[in-house]
Amino acid sequence: MIAQNVQQWFESSLGQYLIEHEQRYFDHVVANIFGYNAVQIGWPQFNFLRLNRMPFQFSAGLEEQASLRAAASLLPIQSNSVDLVLLPHTLEFNANPHQILREVHRVLIPEGHVVISGFNPFSLWGVRHYLKSTRQEFPWNGHFMTLSRLKDWLKLLDFEMAGGRLCCYAPPFKQARWRQRFSFMEAAGDRWWPISGGVYFLHAIKHMHGMRIIKPDWKNCPDTEKKMVSVAQRVNEASIEEHSSKRHQLNDLHER
Repeated sequence: MIAQNVQQWFESSLGQYLIEHEQRYFDHVVANIFGYNAVQIGWPQFNFLRLNRMPFQFSAGLEEQASLRAAASLLPIQSNSVDLVLLPHTLEFNANPHQILREVHRVLIPEGHVVISGFNPFSLWGVRHYLKSTRQEFPWNGHFMTLSRLKDWLKLLDFEMAGGRLCCYAPPFKQARWRQRFSFMEAAGDRWWPISGGVYFLHAIKHMHGMRIIKPDWKNCPDTEKKMVSVAQRVNEASIEEHSSKRHQLNDLHER
């Protein structure tokens, strides 16, 4: 993938159309996620964390604009240290997307968040992905994966789905005037054909399963030793009284 061609596509009318929709969704989701550390993996030229209020934010990837130059499948980040991870189409343009998800699971703290965007193969955007004439061009040269497959991978890693949506229902025409003719599809997409959006978003939370050991509160337990001693004393006193009464009875018999 040539970086110049990618940047040219983003500067095109269709690229701007995509970024506007993605920026709108990420702005809405990240504004309500709190913590200390947030990282965006992929597409560092766009700041999808701009409305998040975490004190430490950075981007990671192999692009020149990334603040941390590293492969997404092997992150030099401490385990259980990140509160939020964004994956804007990161999985589709890497050879091992499952390994990337495992790395995301590793670096996230328990109850940490991951927000993913991807191209929907079951859409008009997906149809263009399978055309021979555009198969070698960005972004149609990516490995589009289904939303159900992505959910299965996340469930295997003990992620719980927290939200998501689809967008970009209009056909991916290069000219804006043609997309405007199909603008009615955007308004009716969520209602009439919700699974056919060109781009999907998925928000998931990492859960850690374990057990909590309940220890007995010995300090507040009754003093069993004292109770046992008092019971023993009462038993001994009763036996002494019984023994003395028997002696008196024997003495009376001898006197008679």
